[in-house]
Formats: sequence, structure tokens, C-alpha cells
Amino acid sequence: MENNSFYKEIVLDHNMHPVHKQKMEHPDLVLEGINPSCGDDLILQLKVKDGKVIDGAYTGDGCAISQASADMMLDLIIGKTVEEARHDAALFMRMIKGKVTGEELDELEESASLQDISHMPARVKCAVLGWRTMDEMLAKEEGEDTGEAGEHPDAAMSEDA
Repeated sequence: MENNSFYKEIVLDHNMHPVHKQKMEHPDLVLEGINPSCGDDLILQLKVKDGKVIDGAYTGDGCAISQASADMMLDLIIGKTVEEARHDAALFMRMIKGKVTGEELDELEESASLQDISHMPARVKCAVLGWRTMDEMLAKEEGEDTGEAGEHPDAAMSEDA
């Protein structure tokens, strides 16, 4: 990784001092995301009002990457519309595949620090777990057919990536 120390610092900070890792009182939406390949498990909880994500939290266990990525994701999407949150999820998935522009990367703010995770294939599913879970949850709320749990068609990635 080109900026390895920056990446490690952000992941470590979000893993050791997560802002959003807690049980939420009376969430509107709840969905569990599981990464069976390494045992990451998180329960994502969102409060959505008038088409806007007004709060979010998660609980669960997993590696530093899965937990930090979920925390960064919530930092980014709270306060945004459901449409914007889903756009961010699609952008994150494209970033992991190396298919974003510099301008698009800026939209992801701190989450962009995970850009080079694609060079660590065993960790990709860890990084995308929270994002896939959030996108699937919001897609279900909008009445979309999401296919298999955690595998939203718009966010599908190959097994190798």
C-alpha cells in the first residue's frame, strides 16, 4: 500500500475508538451481515425518517478492517438521504474494484483510506461487509429484490476480489 501508515492509523483508530459501535434504541431498520470466510458478524441498525438516514449504529465482532469500515461508513452516511447512502455504497464497491476517479474517491472521505484493500483479496469481504449490509437493508426497505443475503446485485463482487 502506498500510504500504509495513514491506512493503518485510520483503521486502528476506528477499531479502537469506534463512534458508532453500540446498540441502538428503537432502530427503524436492522440487518445482520456475516462474512463466513473469516467470521466477521455485524448487526447494522439505522433510523430513517423522511428518506434520510438520521442515525446509525452497529454491534458485532470481527477483524479490525470490518469493524473500522462499518464505523467509517456510518460516519459518511448519517445525515444523507437513502439515495445518497446507496450511492456511497456503490461508489465504495467500485473503489474496491479500482474503478473510481479521484473526484469520486474524495466523496468517500475517510473511507477512501481502504482503497488499496483490493491488493489483499482475503480482506475485501471484510471491508465491504458493512456496506453490503447497509445497501441490502435500504434496498429491501425500497422494495427491491436483493437476492441472497449480503449479495445485493448492484454490489456483487467476484469471489477473487
